[in-house]
Amino acid sequence: MSNGTKNVHLAVYDTLADWEAGHAIAHIANGHFRAAPNEYAVVTVGATREPVTTMGGMRVLPDIALDELDPADSAMLILPGAATWDAGGNSAFAEAARRFVAAGTPVAAICGATFGLAAAGLLDDRDHTSSAAEYLAASGYAGGGRYVEADAVNGGGVITAGTSAQTAFAREIFAELGLYTPEVLDAWFRLFAHSDASAYPVLMAAAGAEG
Repeated sequence: MSNGTKNVHLAVYDTLADWEAGHAIAHIANGHFRAAPNEYAVVTVGATREPVTTMGGMRVLPDIALDELDPADSAMLILPGAATWDAGGNSAFAEAARRFVAAGTPVAAICGATFGLAAAGLLDDRDHTSSAAEYLAASGYAGGGRYVEADAVNGGGVITAGTSAQTAFAREIFAELGLYTPEVLDAWFRLFAHSDASAYPVLMAAAGAEG
């Protein structure tokens, strides 16, 4: 981080589910609907600096490698789903999440990444959700009693969400980062999750204030 900019780190790996973090990273990076200047930047982190290919076929060149990632230099680590999580892949990213949790830096995981966190024991003692309780149970974790039937849950700085809950996932990320005021956050979710046209003037007013 430099010049007051806070980096939000997006994990990237082969078969990353492109759509799952799309809402979150787009709004973090562009700062729309904020009254104050945007202080966040999105930085991609791979296992190495070698390119990865997403589920949608996009080729991504990571900004940094995992061994360069430090929770002290991050505002949050976002872990999208990928086909590799269920088979025990991306364990190095789960261990990075462990370091973030220990440092008190937020982590956000969706879909398969929740399975990875569960398998690493990071959901045993906190409220969480995923695509289904049975899905996480297959990880062998001990946190089934803390599973919440919700689109997205913030369990003490660890955000989890199911595969179809991209907007709820983004909402919890924005709330944790303090990206938007509560009124704007509510309007953002109503528009993007429910196509509620009454939310549009609230967002336009916020965008005008930003300008």
